[in-house]
Amino acid sequence: MTLDRDLQSIQEVRDLVAKAKEAEKTLATFSQEQLDKICEAIAAACMEHAQELAKMAVEETGFGRVEDKVIKNQLGSKITWDYIKNMKVVGMLSKDPVSKVWEIGVPMGVVAALIPSTNPTSTVMYKSLISIKAGNTIIISPHPGAKNCITRTYQIIKEAAERAGAPEGTVNCISLTTVQATDTLLKHPDTSIILATGGEAMVHAAYSSGNPALGVGPGNGPSFIEKSADIPQAIHRIMASKTFDNGTICASEQSIVTTTDITGRVEEELVRQGAYFLTDEQSKQLSGFLLRANGTMNPKIVGRTAQQIADMAGIQIPQGTQLLVSRQDAQNVNKKNPYSREKLCPILAYFVVGTEEDACDLCIRILQNEGSGHTMTLHTQDEGVVTRFAMAKPVSRILVNTPGALGGVGATTGLAPALTLGCGAVGGSATSDNISPKNLINIRRVAYGLVELEDLKGRQQTACASAPAPASGSVYNGAFDNKPLYAGNPTYQVQGATPSHSQFDESDVAAITKAVLARLNGK
Repeated sequence: MTLDRDLQSIQEVRDLVAKAKEAEKTLATFSQEQLDKICEAIAAACMEHAQELAKMAVEETGFGRVEDKVIKNQLGSKITWDYIKNMKVVGMLSKDPVSKVWEIGVPMGVVAALIPSTNPTSTVMYKSLISIKAGNTIIISPHPGAKNCITRTYQIIKEAAERAGAPEGTVNCISLTTVQATDTLLKHPDTSIILATGGEAMVHAAYSSGNPALGVGPGNGPSFIEKSADIPQAIHRIMASKTFDNGTICASEQSIVTTTDITGRVEEELVRQGAYFLTDEQSKQLSGFLLRANGTMNPKIVGRTAQQIADMAGIQIPQGTQLLVSRQDAQNVNKKNPYSREKLCPILAYFVVGTEEDACDLCIRILQNEGSGHTMTLHTQDEGVVTRFAMAKPVSRILVNTPGALGGVGATTGLAPALTLGCGAVGGSATSDNISPKNLINIRRVAYGLVELEDLKGRQQTACASAPAPASGSVYNGAFDNKPLYAGNPTYQVQGATPSHSQFDESDVAAITKAVLARLNGK
């Protein structure tokens, strides 16, 4: 009797987790130097095969461009390794001589790594490096649409790791890719943490699994071009970013926001550098192709060129067009308008507003529509603009004068190189970090006693003895008489004063504390 494929895939995952769990015991005894030796070998092997794997990814998925995926593979291997190689994340991290607290980095265990089809080979490299650097084993769950190139990347990494001394089972990969297999991996009691990079449904499943998870949300970053910007350079960066690998990096720009006083120069520069402004009729026709009836983006547009998308939508564009631009009304930002949402392809919305304040408000509305917590870009020479936007925008990364796609993942900025970008609480993520080995350890702390119980009692008695006598009325009356703490209870009398909640300062709080201690001790 032939076993059902779903059942076979579930059993495979259980076996892989058991193997990874066993390898974890050995890996947990390795020093940082031993782990680094393994990571260095992985990075070198990935660089050696960067071209081969990039070509495989494009041929299998149809997304992006080979030359850009080579750069992504460099990001996932050499650039990541160069950034993390001097990190100390395992073993004794610090000993504070004053607080007498030690911090020890401890591997989390088994990492479940969900791999997307948009950045398949580079994400396997990156997640393997940051997991093993932190002393963890890893189980790779491939996207079915990129299974072959992901599996080949896994094989290269596994062989390099084991040659460098990693125990068998350090790097693992699911071969029977089913929904049931992924679900079993996410919910397995021996899965220590999930690194979820992929579609919104997959990330939600990771957070709903019952195991710790670090996931991402959709990007929808607006790019504000402010009047002090070097406009030709700003457009060059935006064009380079939005056409890089045909727009498959979620940190890439999704819209341009600018002001009426410079819009003519911005539009001229866009056209000069290869963008095409769609007519109103073309924008409407393309809109119907972008958004499916169920409200989700058409997957056929992902990672395609501007010409391919125009052909599929049945619209005519000039030969050589690199980027499609649709003029949009600032009042038309909503889920039903695909131009105000994430588009993983060379399509940009174009908004024009009157002032910087209007631009600030519009960028917030765009992000609240989709992309909260992720990324936005600014092009300006005015640091005051940067400060004002940084203090107000609901994002985890504000990138200044750099291509969004490469700046967000740390290739052109000082951010940690990463292909998993946390969106923070506002974006439904557990962290706002570019995920690194520091996110894949637990910190064990050793704390020496500094005082004895008798010392604490002595301090309390001294504080009570020096407390002023309670004024007439009741101190914190609401707390003692079961009345509301603030509402309808104006008798918070401290040394004869009756301050409102908003009037309390540090001296008031200190006096209240002393008075409460006195009451509790029967003084």
